[in-house]
Amino acid sequence: MTANLEHDGGPDEDGAPPPRWIEAHEAVFAPFKPDVLFRQEATYSHFHGRRRLHTAERVLGMRGFLSAPRSSRNATALFIRPDVLDVLEHHEHRDPWRAPPTNIVARLQGVQNPLTLMSWHCGFPTPSGRVREAEEILAVADKTKKGWGFVGAGDCNEYPVPVGETVPPIDWASPDVTDRVHMMQRSIEGPDGSRVSCTSVDRLLLGAGLHDPARYAAHHLDQPRALAATAGHAPSAKGQGGPRRIDRLYLDPWLVQAVLEVFTVDMSGVSDHHAVVAVLSYSKAVEALARSFEPLAPVELTPTGGAR
Repeated sequence: MTANLEHDGGPDEDGAPPPRWIEAHEAVFAPFKPDVLFRQEATYSHFHGRRRLHTAERVLGMRGFLSAPRSSRNATALFIRPDVLDVLEHHEHRDPWRAPPTNIVARLQGVQNPLTLMSWHCGFPTPSGRVREAEEILAVADKTKKGWGFVGAGDCNEYPVPVGETVPPIDWASPDVTDRVHMMQRSIEGPDGSRVSCTSVDRLLLGAGLHDPARYAAHHLDQPRALAATAGHAPSAKGQGGPRRIDRLYLDPWLVQAVLEVFTVDMSGVSDHHAVVAVLSYSKAVEALARSFEPLAPVELTPTGGAR
């Protein structure tokens, strides 16, 4: 499960987490009992001896990890269920991230090969900055060549490659797009001078052989709802081109074949992003980590290839 809780639900109120934080954890996250929760905008979770992080651990029954805040105060976080995963390592990241990712190495109990888990929040201001961050994600995912599994997720702050998607690309020339700063942060100039949506994060990760489980569910499991928009529905996003699927997970080409279902969870009124849940078969995940079958072929990123 991955979720960007807008500004961690807000600052404490009378020494306790605010209502939006409580609702997110008690009414949204906890009922799903996720084995892994990838969180973004853990803005206030460092304060008071990481009090809010530890409160989340108690509410969720999970073990939590937190990145160090840098130029962005919106730290990332990652929670694991300790009776399912054993933690082996916790890695700190700094440059080039505005909001460093939370990165741990774990082991699914009873399985020998390690599993890399990474929660990220790609920077909102610059397309070139997100390219560098995606390259850092690939540096971590490179361990799959040694037999490690990989599951990463977060707010990518840009769009998926449009081929095979159900949400149409933004028409940046539309008069409905009035947020010019947002347009410059989320698009690049095309050969003809028009604005083209940024898709570099998705293109790099898919091009390296990782897989988006939502895309897999839509095209291999007949679940088109998996490709639903995750952000852009809040009033603050008016003039930015409408709802978009910017919150995504990426799995290695073995683990993605364990996916059973992917869906979004409506967090309207709690956050400006919806959560995304990917359900995997435990037995198939064990086989995937043992490399008991062939990897899924990389996604074709051209219209003729169908982006499957």
